[in-house]
Amino acid sequence: MAKEELMQFDGLVLEILPDARYRVQLDQGHEIVAYTAGKMKKNRIKTLAGDRVTVEMSPYDLEKGRLVFRHKDERSSGPRPPMRGGQFRRR
Repeated sequence: MAKEELMQFDGLVLEILPDARYRVQLDQGHEIVAYTAGKMKKNRIKTLAGDRVTVEMSPYDLEKGRLVFRHKDERSSGPRPPMRGGQFRRR
């Protein structure tokens, strides 16, 4: 049996919930609860309220989803301020 295709939607993070979950309002107007995908956790991509995201959803459960991409802000695309303290960054 073939695996069902996942549907992708764009949305806006409304609220950060406990357990690394988010309340997301899709562009179509629906609100869902989504969790962060493993690749986003692995690469330490932080998601805040107000971020534009892409959500994957199964056709069987349209109330839950998985955040797979966080879109960059238009205002953050400009030049970054210089790092202070030299060449290396402290962890």
